[in-house]
Amino acid sequence: MVKSVESSVRLGNNGSAVSVESVADILERQLKPLIQGWLTRVNNEPDLVHIPLTNDDRTGHLPHLINDIIGRLRLDAETKAPISKAAANHGDLRRKQGYNVAMMVEESRLLQVSIFTTLHENATHLEFSGLLPDVVTIADEVDAQLKEQMLRFMAADASEKANGD
Repeated sequence: MVKSVESSVRLGNNGSAVSVESVADILERQLKPLIQGWLTRVNNEPDLVHIPLTNDDRTGHLPHLINDIIGRLRLDAETKAPISKAAANHGDLRRKQGYNVAMMVEESRLLQVSIFTTLHENATHLEFSGLLPDVVTIADEVDAQLKEQMLRFMAADASEKANGD
């Protein structure tokens, strides 16, 4: 079941009206800047950029992973979240591209940093009543995605070793 979304308005520090949005709405609205922020962070990590990828190859998975996060945020708390297919595909892709486990963990960490930075930068628009539960949901979903990536990564690794490749 999906949460109902109501938008509201509050007075900002200067007395002007400020629209209030859910965490999911802010992430959806800020998708491109969030991805750009993540890419900037990744490009500053020598351990990640030593694998030569185009920006599209490096970020192509992010819209799918972030949309899975947004979808999870919009679920009722009692609803079990589906396993992210995008995360599984990302684990397969990064393995083929030559990533190791530590690199994938770092990418995931940078995704959380980028998401929380995006929320901080949009704090004037945040609906604060649901912020902490949403932060917990984001952390849980990003970790669940990382787990799925690692399961696929390790399965491919085991298969390759079993086949003597």
